[in-house]
Amino acid sequence: MEPLLLPHHRPPLPQDPLTISSIKTYVYRAPITKPVKTSFGTMHDRPAVFVQVIDTDGVEGWGEAWCNFPACGAEYRAQLIDVVLAPLLVGRAFSGPSSAFSRMMEQTQVLALQCGEPGPLSQAVSGIDIALWDLSARRAGLPLWKYLGGVSDDIGVYASGINPDDAVGTVRSALSAGHSSFKLKVGFDDDKDLRNVECVRDMLGSEHSLMLDANQGWDIPRAMRMTALLEGCDIAWIEEPLRANVRWPCWKDLAHSTDIPLAAGENLIGAPAFDEAIMSGALRVIQPDIAKWGGISGNWPVIARILAKSLRYCPHYLGGGIGLLASAHLLAATGANGILEIDANPNPLRTFSRPAFSHPDQGRVKLGSEPGLGVLPTPGEWETVARRCH
Repeated sequence: MEPLLLPHHRPPLPQDPLTISSIKTYVYRAPITKPVKTSFGTMHDRPAVFVQVIDTDGVEGWGEAWCNFPACGAEYRAQLIDVVLAPLLVGRAFSGPSSAFSRMMEQTQVLALQCGEPGPLSQAVSGIDIALWDLSARRAGLPLWKYLGGVSDDIGVYASGINPDDAVGTVRSALSAGHSSFKLKVGFDDDKDLRNVECVRDMLGSEHSLMLDANQGWDIPRAMRMTALLEGCDIAWIEEPLRANVRWPCWKDLAHSTDIPLAAGENLIGAPAFDEAIMSGALRVIQPDIAKWGGISGNWPVIARILAKSLRYCPHYLGGGIGLLASAHLLAATGANGILEIDANPNPLRTFSRPAFSHPDQGRVKLGSEPGLGVLPTPGEWETVARRCH
């Protein structure tokens, strides 16, 4: 079967041979003064699981595994990498990152079923896969976006994670920093959510995009009621208005009841789950998170199918700087018209890697031409802003 290609006749992912010498994990927690609220919990610090992979030629690559919730999850994901995944790869030769990804997925399928933890294992695999692609691009002397076949390093971004408390103030600060699109969290108190949306929309006017994220906080009747009340607010999309495991016909009913586009994807695991979402007819925006499932190897063909159906690919991301950079390079490589979220809340484990991401130019950033992800971090840098936990 012929491989699915991305727009503009993108070739399949490059595969350059590599032999893995070592895999090491770093867990950090950065203190924050203002907690980050969602409909399902509150973050009282900013954790990150960074993954370093070194090949037998001494070339290194860096990745990141998702670890936001629960609060104790970061150390566990690092242990999964150290104990379960690293022994599958270290000392072995691979034809490229995708073959290493396939080995990790195949060798942990039964374990994921046995322990009932496909999520943590997928996130751990993703962190290694991102590091392998960074490593491969560095070996080639190319920025990752170009190594993957991209033609431009310029992407659109938006300010994300805007909490219900002082939403107007947060949006105003992000607007001053150079953002032109914004995503507000809802799914809390309905009256407060509606007031926030109206106030933010009034402040922004019609020239700026406003998205909403309910974080799976509504049931079907509540989602129907809230989308009807939000119809006149010029909302670019509503993200996860329903739980990720609600059947797609219910999502489609909601989509048909409103003119507001629905978005989802960050909590889907596996290509079959994404295929169902793509074919459901319920979503106009699909948001894979490469640090949650699939890394680059798993998501590349999924993105091809998203774009082939004329849906919008907007990568989800809420974590440290390495995963954010990888998401940005992948978006640039696709040449798609999606936009990447940048958390509006303080996170020193994000801003150290690419400060320019906090100050886009009219909602856009450039990734540059440095090899790989464009930064070669030193763990000592993180220890100046965060506590190492693993």
